[in-house]
Amino acid sequence: MNLTLIAVAFLVLIAAAYRLYGSWIARQMALDASAETPARSINDGVDFVPTRPFYLFGQHFAAIAAAGPIAGPIIAVQAFGWLPCLLWVGLGVVLIGAVHDLLALTASVRHGARSIADITREHLGARAGMAMLGFMWLALVYVIVAFADITAGSFVTGVEELGGASVTFHPGGAVAAASILYLAIAVAMGFVQRFLDPPLWVLTAIFVPATFVAVWLGTKMSTLFILDAKMWALLILAYCCVASMVPVWSLLQPRGYLGGFILYFALALGVIGIFSGRFEIQQPAFKTFDAGGMTGLLFPFLFVTIACGACSGFHGLVCSGTTSKQIDRETDIKPVGYGGMLAEGFVALIAMVTVMVVAQGDLTGLKPGTIYGNGIGSFMTIVIGEKYRNFAITFGAMAFSTFVFDTLDVCTRLGRYILQELLRWPTRLGATVGTLVTIALPVYFVAFAPSGTWVKFWTLFGASNQLLAALTLLAITVWLHQRRQKIAFTLIPMLFVLVTTLYALARLTVANFQAAGSGGAGVEMVNGISCAVLIVLAIYLVIRALAAVGWGGFTRRPAESA
Repeated sequence: MNLTLIAVAFLVLIAAAYRLYGSWIARQMALDASAETPARSINDGVDFVPTRPFYLFGQHFAAIAAAGPIAGPIIAVQAFGWLPCLLWVGLGVVLIGAVHDLLALTASVRHGARSIADITREHLGARAGMAMLGFMWLALVYVIVAFADITAGSFVTGVEELGGASVTFHPGGAVAAASILYLAIAVAMGFVQRFLDPPLWVLTAIFVPATFVAVWLGTKMSTLFILDAKMWALLILAYCCVASMVPVWSLLQPRGYLGGFILYFALALGVIGIFSGRFEIQQPAFKTFDAGGMTGLLFPFLFVTIACGACSGFHGLVCSGTTSKQIDRETDIKPVGYGGMLAEGFVALIAMVTVMVVAQGDLTGLKPGTIYGNGIGSFMTIVIGEKYRNFAITFGAMAFSTFVFDTLDVCTRLGRYILQELLRWPTRLGATVGTLVTIALPVYFVAFAPSGTWVKFWTLFGASNQLLAALTLLAITVWLHQRRQKIAFTLIPMLFVLVTTLYALARLTVANFQAAGSGGAGVEMVNGISCAVLIVLAIYLVIRALAAVGWGGFTRRPAESA
């Protein structure tokens, strides 16, 4: 099988899924273009802002498609081979991930743009809502810690791809300068959009090229931003605090829209690489059922490792945290929610291709970011020529860093939203306190933990992310059941993801406690305790769900009108 055939089959699959299955689910939810959405009814100009679907799609896509759908598939292909990864991404994104995103967005819009935690509290009870809050908030903290560390490291030494290239600039300073310029361009675009309101095509024609110019300018300003990793991490977290508080039109929307175009460009380069015929598959279709180590079994760790490429609980936080507050019409939910997740599945496919075309011996010692950047750089040389390979690899490296960086302030804003909702503290003071509480633990970790500690949390992040998706589908299934609607299309995916991730967490709990007992670092003990806590929270939420629908001898609640 060649790359072209794989890509064509995948594109046909997701196109058919959007047209057929996505439309069927949209009909089940009776999406109505005339219904008043929270963005319209509240429209406070800060968090609730009616947004055109194409503009919102870019912002939403950039928020959900960070490092997860890139790093996870690359790691999984190296461990298990490309065929099981391709099957899980293709089937998982259509039947589970995109369904999860569409329904999480619909449920939030129908509940006043409230978070999944608050929806859980309404339909499963106050204690269940608090349990979901703890689960979601802890998952966000893990994301912030990991991504702040990654980004700070890239600002010091540059993303790894640059280390092997002969460049005449400071790699870390170039990434930092390009990122700062990228944010400045986004802010400028936000103010132009807000106060001058030009046509969207004019904004796109001006500010999207400026974003790519920022990459080149970053190499010319690379010596202006030289700091150590801890200082960069603290500055990044300080930025997250500010970004979490400012109106969405001033930063989050334009930054996400521009970041979406970087993703589109990376996807276009991937398509060029696949269909050029210059690359052949060099990785085996299947390697082993057990790759060894703590997470070596194909079941369940294939699904946990790939995570965001097929299904992601983090998407539910984005859907119910920022995107639902910007939906102009209910009919926009399908292209933004279902379509956005299908597009992320294609991001995962491109990531898999970057490792599939590399011989096993050439992968030794390389990390996912390196493999992805080298791959995108190789695809880009088809367009700009082999003599510009260093620039192409530089772009791939900075694109990867941008994907990670875009997620940080979104996570901080989501953490603030969750705490404000569940504490019923909608004031600016509540927003400030919610932001500071969310950022406190990441500040502690980046200030006192050794650099690179995020690696030890990554597997647990993947498992908690998948389990959060299952719990989101659990809450939505209860909501639909109480409304006397069909539930099979949510119940079956929920059961699969729930069982898979609980099994993965059980194995991780045992493995981490064993490592801690054998003289491992304190991180293993923390991971073991966290795994156990997540399992207990999940089981409790399942029990509350059974109680809410009246199964197992419990009293059934009346149907909700929401």
